Amino acid sequence: MNMMSNKSKVLVLLSTLALPMGGTAMAQQMTRGADVAATVVGAPPADLSEYEAGPEVSGMISARDGNRLQVMGEDGTSNVVVLSEGTEIYGTGGFLGLDRDQLAAQQLLNGLPVTVKTVQWAGQLVATRVNLKNRDLRTASMIRTGTAQGFAEQTAATEALRGRLGDIDKYNIHGTTNVNFDTGKWQLTPQGQADLCAAAQQAEATPNALLLVVGYTDNVGDEDFNQELSERRAGRVVNYLQQRCGWAPYRMLTPTGMAMADPLADNSTEEGRAQNRRVAVNILVSKSVDGL
Repeated sequence: MNMMSNKSKVLVLLSTLALPMGGTAMAQQMTRGADVAATVVGAPPADLSEYEAGPEVSGMISARDGNRLQVMGEDGTSNVVVLSEGTEIYGTGGFLGLDRDQLAAQQLLNGLPVTVKTVQWAGQLVATRVNLKNRDLRTASMIRTGTAQGFAEQTAATEALRGRLGDIDKYNIHGTTNVNFDTGKWQLTPQGQADLCAAAQQAEATPNALLLVVGYTDNVGDEDFNQELSERRAGRVVNYLQQRCGWAPYRMLTPTGMAMADPLADNSTEEGRAQNRRVAVNILVSKSVDGL
């Protein structure tokens, strides 16, 4: 599946989720955006195993009408696929196990990026399997239900983090300790453990200090794997700081995983990738109390 940038993905999510949800309006939009069969042949069968394979369709759900979905690709082209009783929906965490009605109403939301495997039936494309990412599902659900706070926390984590670090009107950075990791691992090395407790001691000696822990990866592996890996690294560091180094939880800002973003070094070399496999422990002090 072709990946859009985070910024463009959020913009498309916002625009598609603002579309009218009525069945008539949605059907009209689908008809304008793609070639929809004018004759209703009936519901596709649940067993699709004997039908000829169709193309794999990737993009974002841009419209929905009953059991039909319109999927808009990154190049702007649209395809309509039909859900059947045999359509399976998979998320990052595995098979969701929901029937078609539940999926149409609750899971396959406008703005959700999907990859759809299809078969050809009665002149239409019928979905045999829909793949989606759980975090994209959470994003679409939050926007759909209007939970702006959840949206900000989940889909704008990168922007929020950069805002916390980059807004000089709020914080002074008194120091940063980088702890490095082996490829694909989140276990701390003895050196990393020692560096963390040294960072905690430095922060303890700094009045009104807070710690912000941010996990990173190199560019090896796909986006989902690296996002989870960066979060696991950050979580491991937070646990060690609190459990072994004695850092108080209330003095810890929410940890963040940044995956491959903001590399310290060139990912085209082994030395650069080694530097990028890290967790940054930042000592922050609010400017409003710094020096008090």
